[in-house]
Amino acid sequence: MTTARAAAPAVAVAPIPSPDTTASVSAVPHRLPPDTMLDDAPDASSGAPSEPRGGAAIEGARVRTVRTGHLVVLAVATAAPLPTEVARWIGAQALRRVRYTAADQVLDDALRVRPEAIIVDGRGGGAAEAAAACRRVKADSFTGIVPVAVVVDDALAAREAFAYGADEVLRSDAAAWEVEARLDALLRRAARDVGVHPTTRLPGTPEIEAELGRRLGAEERFAACYADLDHFKEFNDRYGYNEGDRVIRMVARILHDAVKGVSGEAGFVGHIGGDDFLFIVPLDDVAPVCDIIVETFELLTPYQYSEADRRAGYYFGKDRRGQLHRVPLMSLSIGIATNERRRYTEATQISRLASEMKTYAKAQPGSLYAVDRRTDAQAEGGPRSGDEG
Repeated sequence: MTTARAAAPAVAVAPIPSPDTTASVSAVPHRLPPDTMLDDAPDASSGAPSEPRGGAAIEGARVRTVRTGHLVVLAVATAAPLPTEVARWIGAQALRRVRYTAADQVLDDALRVRPEAIIVDGRGGGAAEAAAACRRVKADSFTGIVPVAVVVDDALAAREAFAYGADEVLRSDAAAWEVEARLDALLRRAARDVGVHPTTRLPGTPEIEAELGRRLGAEERFAACYADLDHFKEFNDRYGYNEGDRVIRMVARILHDAVKGVSGEAGFVGHIGGDDFLFIVPLDDVAPVCDIIVETFELLTPYQYSEADRRAGYYFGKDRRGQLHRVPLMSLSIGIATNERRRYTEATQISRLASEMKTYAKAQPGSLYAVDRRTDAQAEGGPRSGDEG
């Protein structure tokens, strides 16, 4: 194991509406249980009915086993068919179509499963109901993140749809390729936005795991580096969440600039949540990247405190029992796992080891990074203490 400290140069040491309207809504439920098996059923375009479910009648569905564990359901509140181009896209995606009798049913279902996307048919006299449905979905904190596409007849209706919260607008006279491209992009944006951390706009856990899995599959030699702030909770308690978020954004920028500055396209930075980050760099870039990170962090962090706290180098805070104790300024601990001497078959294995090394690094005082140098054979006993730089 290798540990390196920030104070001196880092040194490697040791190892939608009612039926009489023309508005309709499409809801895309988020996840199925991992063991769900779906068999082929009539295609959505055939209109073959099936049994009602939960107050909604399934008009017709072609359902299949979905590799990603996602199932998309199209909910329609009127007998008027959707534009052919939209229906074709649904059929191509093997989506399920459900008829609802009121906008509240759609919102209720969306609250249960949080759709990946919602399509609202706002043509003709259904514009008002479409607007109401969109506003209901967007007003709820749980479903507000769900992207909504609205089908309209003209440019004026398109402008109005965007004004009441639509994320995408589909013209009823649009070419098939355009409808397909817009709906595909809507789902891509949904997946991306859900996976991005709102504070830092960095990729979140799903993208981190996907990136680790991709690199393992490509047999790249790399290091997974788990970074965590020490004494951040106490800082939040003393200075407030706004200042805490500012520190989180500062750390995100330090990590991003160091990783991209040294590793370029070969580097990746993700935000697990809170004050936890994970970045990935090629093996040869571990030391230069981490040296820049810890040295920059040590340089900037004191200025996040009041002058009095900065001069003292500490402040008094309360522990969980309400007792006052001395709290040092924040430091940064980075735990690093590589596939240089170890073999991994899953992304969770290497991220778990990086977290383990982070725990080891946090047990040491100050900002530093610790690199796991063990082989598979040596790993049984857990991290061993080593000299510090």
